[in-house]
Amino acid sequence: MAKYIAQIIVLGAQVVGRAFARALKQELRASQEAAKRAGGGPEGARRAAANASTGLTLEEAMQILNIEKLDSEKVKSNYEHLFTVNDKSKGGSFYLQSKIVRAKERLDTEFKSNQPKAEQSQSKDTS
Repeated sequence: MAKYIAQIIVLGAQVVGRAFARALKQELRASQEAAKRAGGGPEGARRAAANASTGLTLEEAMQILNIEKLDSEKVKSNYEHLFTVNDKSKGGSFYLQSKIVRAKERLDTEFKSNQPKAEQSQSKDTS
């Protein structure tokens, strides 16, 4: 009887071990693909950090706020509209409201990171 229990435990451990190894390989491939999409280098590292802090990619944030290109006025107007429409007191969804806030945070992060580049190019033009 003890022999069978030991065999079941060993077999179960093997199954879990294989599943863990397969999941690890899949995660490694996914992270490599994400690194390729982020662009690599310092720019890719910055984007990956912004994605991790907000939990959204730039593309997802743009889809949530329904914008085609980065325009701060369009982002602000769409944010205000969507946030108001999804207000809990008006029968909206708190979950959707939180997604909208996270999307705006992600786009604000992108605006802040692009701002120093614009200032640097302006200072080079005046020199």
